[in-house]
Amino acid sequence: MEITKVEIRPMRDEGNLKAFCSVVFDDVFVVHSVKVIQGKESLFVAMPSREVRGGEFRDTAHPIDNDFRLRLERAVLAKYHDVVGEDGEQAGRDIPTQDVTF
Repeated sequence: MEITKVEIRPMRDEGNLKAFCSVVFDDVFVVHSVKVIQGKESLFVAMPSREVRGGEFRDTAHPIDNDFRLRLERAVLAKYHDVVGEDGEQAGRDIPTQDVTF
């Protein structure tokens, strides 16, 4: 399975949430609401999730293979850095934040 497109929607003033993303696979399947989050040490990618009983969150879509998870994270973070810059210096500029329709 190939990652054929990554669309980044940066967030402004949303704490640790840095961006929402949509990822297209093989030009035929899209996953929305992938998130770029600032962790204690570095950025990481969180898959779409929903709240279940007891306030716990569960992923609604996620890789089951660790190698693919790493490929996905590298692709999303590379695109994020392309859009906002390595240090987020472009985050205040005119970057589109609306949803993208594929």
